[in-house]
Amino acid sequence: QVQLVESGGGSVRAGGSLRLSCAASGTPYTINTMGWFRQAPGKQRELVARFRQGAGTEYGDSLKGRFTISRELGKNTLYLQADKLESADTGVYYCNAYVPVVVGGKVERFEEIWGQGTLVTVSS
Repeated sequence: QVQLVESGGGSVRAGGSLRLSCAASGTPYTINTMGWFRQAPGKQRELVARFRQGAGTEYGDSLKGRFTISRELGKNTLYLQADKLESADTGVYYCNAYVPVVVGGKVERFEEIWGQGTLVTVSS
């Protein structure tokens, strides 16, 4: 069973930085669509940044420039560098991946999975 494990969350003061990591395990296949979402208290989950197969890199509105996504493709490991953090960045950050389901040597479909989330708290 494929699992995503996030790490790197914590508490930081406004203006500070954090680096989040997400490691996928349980699949021998490369995950091409993988990204970060976040959910602030009382709000809907939103895109922070992701690599999307066939579409390149995408960032949530107004987040590019402060957030930088990167990955080690062969290791199915994802990173999020968050700089100049603001109190509005507080929330649970989730790793998301579309894992290929291979049958008979061909990709039959993709299964969407989520990590358990890591809490980021930014104090002013």
